[in-house]
Amino acid sequence: MMKSPHMETTPEFTRQQYAFAAHIRDPEHKPAPDGVEDRRMAIYRALFYNNVEGFLSNSFPVLRALHADQQWHAMARDFFAHHRAQTPLFLEIPREFLGWLQNERTTRADDLPFLNELAHYEWVELALTISEATLDRDDVNPAGDFLTGIPLLSPLAWHMSYHYPVHRIGPDFLPDEPDGTTTSLVVYRNREDEVGFMEINPVTKRLLELVNGNDTDNGEQLLNRIAAEMSHPQPGVVVSGGIEILKGLAQKDIILGTKSRPDKEPAA
Repeated sequence: MMKSPHMETTPEFTRQQYAFAAHIRDPEHKPAPDGVEDRRMAIYRALFYNNVEGFLSNSFPVLRALHADQQWHAMARDFFAHHRAQTPLFLEIPREFLGWLQNERTTRADDLPFLNELAHYEWVELALTISEATLDRDDVNPAGDFLTGIPLLSPLAWHMSYHYPVHRIGPDFLPDEPDGTTTSLVVYRNREDEVGFMEINPVTKRLLELVNGNDTDNGEQLLNRIAAEMSHPQPGVVVSGGIEILKGLAQKDIILGTKSRPDKEPAA
């Protein structure tokens, strides 16, 4: 039977490449390409897997420390074999791994209950480390008055909420279940390119939510809004306390300052 002239054929070299890649990813289930000795394939298998696994171990050090070798390598092998990355960038592998954990991997009975949340927390630290965002802006007054000025949030300050206290988890602290409270954290990178975190209370959390994306209300207006939401009998107390919170956040470069108002054009 003649092939249709429109039928696509795969060149032999391309088929060899596909077979090579499939075997490298999943040597247990995919045979090596014909004509390549196993000694050479073993070098490639170790090289590719070890590069990816080593980068994952360095990117998720706490997660790695909480898994026995067999468990960790089984998880890394599963990711290496079955996930189809959406980017060729090596530095994006941790984000791909996180997405695989959250959306593709089948949950197992022996999984740590906080597995996905801890992985997300550790990924955020790496993401901030490599982020190309800058703290230098032309529209910021670092010495601005937070009471009358519009506070500006750093693009390198990320607020997250977790069911588990992920910043405390380690070999000596392994919670079995959430304690019913939400852990709110700000992870940030300062002007010295140091990544840090701080746990925040509900008022600070709400304040950061209001500051984020705000370009009209000054600090006093934002804090009065919080006082109204709390039905606080003394709004002035909330305002004065909130101003101190903003000052403390500014010292960590979480708040950059206040928005500079452009000079008015001179009258014609």
